Amino acid sequence: MILVTGGTGYLGSHAAVALATAGRELVIVDNLCNSSASVIGRLKRLCACDVQFIQGDVRDTALLSEIFLGHDISAVMHFAGLKAVGESTEMPVDYFDNNVNGTIQLLVAMRRAKIKTLVFSSSATVYGDPATLPITEDCPFAPTSPYGRSKVFIEEILADLHRAEPDWRIARLRYFNPVGAHESGLIGEDPAGIPNNLMPYVAQVALGSRNAVNVFGTDYPTRDGTGVRDYIHVMDLAEGHVAALDHLEQAGGLLTVNLGTGQGHSVLEVVKAFERASNRPIPCLAAPRRKGDVAQYWADPSLANTLLHWQAGRNLQQMCADTWRWQLNMADTS
Repeated sequence: MILVTGGTGYLGSHAAVALATAGRELVIVDNLCNSSASVIGRLKRLCACDVQFIQGDVRDTALLSEIFLGHDISAVMHFAGLKAVGESTEMPVDYFDNNVNGTIQLLVAMRRAKIKTLVFSSSATVYGDPATLPITEDCPFAPTSPYGRSKVFIEEILADLHRAEPDWRIARLRYFNPVGAHESGLIGEDPAGIPNNLMPYVAQVALGSRNAVNVFGTDYPTRDGTGVRDYIHVMDLAEGHVAALDHLEQAGGLLTVNLGTGQGHSVLEVVKAFERASNRPIPCLAAPRRKGDVAQYWADPSLANTLLHWQAGRNLQQMCADTWRWQLNMADTS
């Protein structure tokens, strides 16, 4: 059985589906600070296995110990944490408490329960503004935000833990920009308030619930002046987590890999692709650059391809089509 922390969130819920599809049983723990318990009902429709949900915080070691005692858990997929780059510059202490302290408390509880297999949700933000592209795993750390630094701190804690206790099996998955939704339209990204990420904002503009897309920076040294990112379909990402877990169970060790497509798309390219998917015009407004953002980055995913036998297979048009299906479904049920 796998414990999925943050399992009602965007990434965790899709990983739960991928785990269930692979025949794994799972338990989800989430404090619901950025998600809704209604996700559990939709997961039960998508997953052939029973989905157990426990509301709680990973900083609550007593609760974690209770979960580990009451369930036959062999590994943890750790998604719980705050993830907005811009917000992290305004709330750094909250980010370090949720992300770094939360991971430490999880590790304490895992160690006590003698559970030593962990797949950790890291981020390409650990690289900051890269000197060379594409980004390989040996590029130096250079985060530009408290969010990115929180991921660096956690990665270094995990490396120190593995050096001290080599029987731990740890995957640090540095992924790029997750977008899209499950093809069923039952789960997807459902941000509270104003979306911090591009794709859900574009979807809300296409739906008519927002007036225009704010393009933060039109003077970057890129092909059209807007920021370029490696967008990866969330289900490709979820399947990469399952592949990493399989690898850890077979080979052990400390694994560090990029999960991305190896291809960058600009903000305006994403908008155009979404216009095609939705068949609706999407107006854009130029806005100043956001603090902490970088001009462009995309992955070299070759290590994940070789080591995990994993490769992203869904293209930008499918990412937009699946996001739009999810957005329409949400609008119909609201």
